[in-house]
Amino acid sequence: MTGDPRVSRKLHIKTYGCQMNVYDSARMAEALAPLGFAVTDAPGDADMILLNTCHIREKAAEKLFSDLGRLRQLKARKAGAGGTLIVAVAGCVAQAEGEEILARAPYVDLVLGPQTYHRLPEMVASLARGRGPVLDTEFPPEPKFDFLPETRAPQGVAAYLSVQEGCDKFCTFCVVPYTRGAEFSRPAADVAAEARRLIAAGAREITLLGQNVNAYHGDGQDGRVWGLGRLIRALAELPDLKRLRYTTSHPCDMDAELIAAHREVEALMPFLHLPVQSGSDRMLAAMKRRHTIADYRRTLDRLRRARPDIALSSDFIVGFPGESEEDFAATLAIVREARFAQAYSFKYSPRPGTPAAQSADQVPEATKIARLKILQDAIDAGQREFNASFLGRSMPVLFERRGRHPGQLVGRSPYQQWVHAQAPAHHQGSALPARIVAVGPNSLAGEVETAEVMA
Repeated sequence: MTGDPRVSRKLHIKTYGCQMNVYDSARMAEALAPLGFAVTDAPGDADMILLNTCHIREKAAEKLFSDLGRLRQLKARKAGAGGTLIVAVAGCVAQAEGEEILARAPYVDLVLGPQTYHRLPEMVASLARGRGPVLDTEFPPEPKFDFLPETRAPQGVAAYLSVQEGCDKFCTFCVVPYTRGAEFSRPAADVAAEARRLIAAGAREITLLGQNVNAYHGDGQDGRVWGLGRLIRALAELPDLKRLRYTTSHPCDMDAELIAAHREVEALMPFLHLPVQSGSDRMLAAMKRRHTIADYRRTLDRLRRARPDIALSSDFIVGFPGESEEDFAATLAIVREARFAQAYSFKYSPRPGTPAAQSADQVPEATKIARLKILQDAIDAGQREFNASFLGRSMPVLFERRGRHPGQLVGRSPYQQWVHAQAPAHHQGSALPARIVAVGPNSLAGEVETAEVMA
C-alpha cells in the first residue's frame, strides 16, 4: 500500500448515531482524500471500510460486532481475489472498547477514538509499513481541529458545523465524558471561517454541533471569551446565511445571552432541542443532571417569553435504575405540560464504566418496555397536535432536495418539520412561503404560494 495521492482507492463509511458522528465521518473522508481515497456508497467496492460508532444507542457494541462479522467475510473474499480491505473502527465505542475490539475481531486494522481522527493518514501509512493493527484512543494535548484539512466537500443547503466537543457534566448514565473527553470549544474565528466555506459551497442553513453545545466558551474575535449566544450573533451577520440552529443543549447552560439571541436574532430558528431525561426530581438527582424539574420549567418559561412561537423537543430515559411508578408518572406529566413538538425516548440500558450501570436497583426489562410504549404514545399525541396546528397556515420552507415525485421539492420548516411541495427544481436552496394543506405523521404537505424567495 502506498500513500501516493495519485493512486485511486475507494472508502466506504458507515455512520452510527448522532449528527456529530455524521460531521466527523465527513471530516475523516476529507483527511483521507490526500491518500487517494474517494467515498463510495458500495461497501463491496471499497478498499477501506470505516465504521464510525456511537455509544449512546442501546446495544451499540453488539451491533458493531455483528457488522464486523460481515466485514470479516468481505475481507476474506477480497483477499482470496488478490485484493486488500482495510477495516477501521472509529468513534465512541472504539474509544471505550478499543482493546476488546482488537481481541474479539483481530482482522480489524485500525481502531481510533473521536479525538484522533486527524491522525488517520499517519495510521494508514503505519499500516502500510506493516506496523498494524493500529490502536489510537489517546486524548492528544493538541485540538484535532488544528490539524484537519479545511472543509471542502459541500454538504448541501443544510450543513453542520462542530463548534464544541466533550462534556464536563458526568451524568451517571452517559459515556460522553469518557469517550469524548473534557469540554473544548473552537475559537470563534475558526468557526466563522468554516461557516464561510460552507456558505460558499451552497449552505443556507447551518446547525452548530456539540455534545453540550450551549456550554460553548470559545475565544472570541474581540479577544474575549464568547458564549454560544455571542457566537450566533456573529454568524448571523454572514452574507447569504439564512438560518441557524444548534444541538444538543443542557438546561443548565441556557444563559441570559443565549435566550436573548432567540428573541433578537432573526436567523436563529424557533426550534430548540433541550433534553430533560425525566420529570422526576428523584430521578434527575440520581442521573446527576444538576437541575430540578422546577428549574427546567423556569427555563421553558424564559424561552417562551423571549420567543413565544418557539417549539421544543426533548430526550427521555425510561426505566432508569430505581424509577418508580410515581417517577414515571412525573415524566408523563412534563410531556403533557411542556407540549413538545417532538421528543426522543429510550429504555435505559447500562453503559460500561458509568455509575448507573453499577446500580443494584435495575428496573425489569418488561417494565421498561411497557413504560416506553406509554411514553411514546404520549409523545406521538403531542407531535400530532403540534403538526395539526399548522393546517391552513403559511410559513417559509427552505427547500433542500428533490422529492420522490416529479416536480417535488422537500425542505424544512422553521420548526424542523419536513415539508413536501410542488416547486421548480431551480428553487432548491431557496426559502419559499408555503401553505400547509395536509398533515402526515412525520411530515407536512404544502403548496408554494409565490415564487418570491423569503429572507
